[in-house]
Amino acid sequence: MRVVTWNLWWRFGPWAERQKAILAVLRELRPDVVGLQEVWAAPPRAAHGENLAEWLAGELGLHCAWAPSPAPGRWQRRIGDDTVGIGTAVLSRWPIVERAVLRLPVPAELDDGRLALYARLDAPGHQVPFFTAHLTSGAHAREARRAQAAALADFVAERGHRPGAGFPPVVTGDLNAPPEAPEVRLLRDRGLQDAWEYAGPQQASGTWDPANPYVAAPADGGPGLRIDYVHVGPPGPGGLGRVRAVRRAGDGPVGGVWPSDHAAVVADLDDGRATGPTGTPATAAPGTPGS
Repeated sequence: MRVVTWNLWWRFGPWAERQKAILAVLRELRPDVVGLQEVWAAPPRAAHGENLAEWLAGELGLHCAWAPSPAPGRWQRRIGDDTVGIGTAVLSRWPIVERAVLRLPVPAELDDGRLALYARLDAPGHQVPFFTAHLTSGAHAREARRAQAAALADFVAERGHRPGAGFPPVVTGDLNAPPEAPEVRLLRDRGLQDAWEYAGPQQASGTWDPANPYVAAPADGGPGLRIDYVHVGPPGPGGLGRVRAVRRAGDGPVGGVWPSDHAAVVADLDDGRATGPTGTPATAAPGTPGS
């Protein structure tokens, strides 16, 4: 099962051109399920009035679950347009048979409507509890992120399977913190494994990288940060859900346009079917890689 998580940088920058680049990357990856953050939704009568997640789902032949931000005002003021919504979404190759939304806790002065979205996917032979979340950004929000990570972990515990029973919970998203941060360690302490542990030792891991022209270079000129994640619970029977491979995607220009200010994370998980030597289903051609 191919999982992708990607922050799409809402309606910032050359968004109409980026929209095409985002589709090109996802089409090449051929994902089974995608967690998306910073997804736009314009009014139906507006020019380019589509919901980006629903448009991507239609182009890719996927199902879609969408959760709009309940407090988009801070975002809208940044682009001077109070008609465009922002939210979180899940795209799935399989029907979405259950969904729930968690508004992540945050002090009022930092509230811009961050969410976690749960979708239960009716995959062949098992259902998959899938989550995607977008934690508050900024060094000033560390305590808020810790509270959000704790709420997310509780949300996963309520909705996911018991450890070792069925497909484990898959938790994706932009956590706006590096792996050593307390908010990310909290998820590991709650039994969720960081898929990146299965990446090759020489693989570039930064998803917020100054090589991307949309990202401001850090003051020390250092490498990018890994702030986007795929976490997975303990494997189910027969290794169901075990991480087989992980890498970045969308980490370069497509037709001269960078798709987002974030790179995507792609993880291949054991879904119980026969697999080829690269961990992709033997009956399918493996995909390649394209705040």
